[in-house]
Amino acid sequence: MTAVLAPVAGRVVGLAAVPDPVFSHGLVGLGTAIDPARVPGVAVAPIDGTVAKLHAHAYVIVGGDGRGVLVHLGIDTVELRGEGFRVLATEGRRVRAGTPIVAWNPALVEAGGRSPMCPVIALDAQPGAVALVTTGQVRAGERLFAWD
Repeated sequence: MTAVLAPVAGRVVGLAAVPDPVFSHGLVGLGTAIDPARVPGVAVAPIDGTVAKLHAHAYVIVGGDGRGVLVHLGIDTVELRGEGFRVLATEGRRVRAGTPIVAWNPALVEAGGRSPMCPVIALDAQPGAVALVTTGQVRAGERLFAWD
């Protein structure tokens, strides 16, 4: 069982609360979402693994077992072209769960008219393989959900 950690601090709300149908309808995959605290912070690696994809607004960490976790920092934040984000890692780098990946400010994302909601997706997970959490408060680096 793989423990997937919260990449950011905030309130766990589940994918259905994400204001984007691609995430809220589970089209990207199974997972949950965090409504982040509106303070500057750092998004961390949710699992041990390799940084497979890294953009200022989103990243994928792939574990040694081949399982990937997508973290998306806000909705429609790709439109910001990196503004308000600072990448702290590099693609191809091995990281431990909790390693800082991107610094960002959810309050600035929201002030710009975008949702700072953060989907956390277990890529290619089969139904029933992920024990999801859809409510409660979390701190970055705390257990978010389990993946069998």
